[in-house]
Amino acid sequence: MSQSFVSKRAIIVGGSLGGLFAANLLVRNGWNVDVFERVPDELAGRGAGIVTHPELFDVLAAAGIEYDESIGVKVQSRVTFAQNGEVLSERALPQTLTAWGKMYHVLRAALPDIHYHAGGTVATVQDGPDQAVVTLGNGTVLHADLVIAADGFKSAIRERFLPDVRLQYAGYVAWRGLVDEASLTRETRDALFEKFAFCLPPREQILGYPVAGQGNSTTPGERRYNFVWYRATSEDIQLPNLLTDAAGKRWEGGIPPTLIREDVLADMENAALTLLAPQFSEVVTKATQPLFQPIFDLEVPQMAFGRIALLGDAAFVARPHCGMGVTKAASDAMALVKALNAHGGVQDALADYSNERTQAGAAIVQHARHLGAYMQAQLKNEVDREMAERYRTPDAVMRETAVPARF
Repeated sequence: MSQSFVSKRAIIVGGSLGGLFAANLLVRNGWNVDVFERVPDELAGRGAGIVTHPELFDVLAAAGIEYDESIGVKVQSRVTFAQNGEVLSERALPQTLTAWGKMYHVLRAALPDIHYHAGGTVATVQDGPDQAVVTLGNGTVLHADLVIAADGFKSAIRERFLPDVRLQYAGYVAWRGLVDEASLTRETRDALFEKFAFCLPPREQILGYPVAGQGNSTTPGERRYNFVWYRATSEDIQLPNLLTDAAGKRWEGGIPPTLIREDVLADMENAALTLLAPQFSEVVTKATQPLFQPIFDLEVPQMAFGRIALLGDAAFVARPHCGMGVTKAASDAMALVKALNAHGGVQDALADYSNERTQAGAAIVQHARHLGAYMQAQLKNEVDREMAERYRTPDAVMRETAVPARF
């Protein structure tokens, strides 16, 4: 523990995974920490799957967070299915896959309740020479030596300090969903579970893997299967249609799953039955409350502004092909605490943190763009689509998608 930072105060805006990584590390290093999460209820109901990387477990260990084999589901290989369901290619690649809810539970359980304020909205954040000033939605004014913006890809704090930085739409969406293992046929369970699977029909890409089920159970028979299905979607016509609910309201950036129109869901399911391998067709059509996310990316020129630091998706937003989103946030938190322990002043520490992590974030975004080149090319001309085909062989996709990366 760095004695120079004992009893210094940090305010973290955002109580999702990135904020919880930072909070646990700072508390362990002697900081007085307050996390403000605007959502009043526990976030653990979210269901996205997460690909783990070694760095993720390194950060858990550094934060003193204990976990066991139930942290995720282990797979030993990757497989690509043809549209008719036959195996096109297979390769060994051991990996651990977990669920968002499981990771949230592990991180939240490790953080004493006194540090976490659900339903706590932050109205403004200002830097100052001696301390930063945070004004809450109820008018309360707080002072802190450090403020961490972990408020996600639509970060209001990033927009305040970098108003010209904008999310860039990539030209496609990702449909996501979870299906209970027990609801699948034996043939589909045998084909998909214990594997990280892909299917690459023309102009499409879907992948899937097993994750923990209800109650975070990783017991065979109680798990779920998570899929991510990339589909080309034009920004001018198709995307606005998908984002419009039955009442005619358009949800910019993302629509709540419960408000996706029935005709949109029906079209998606029909496409699954027509285009995908039968194993994936079954997964998609049996998924409970599928959702879609427009795919964006974003780069920032810096991640620190005096005593205020950007972390995770509040800084760099990478397309999900890398499977690095949660690991990137964890690594940001680790780098930030290391910089604080190496410097006598917060501003100097944050300047070093920014220099290190902007390079890492830019590399991850570029790598994800490389992996998403095929999907982005689908709305372009035939030459672009042909060039992108070189990233489309089953072996190339299985080798490069969601694997540990060194930048």
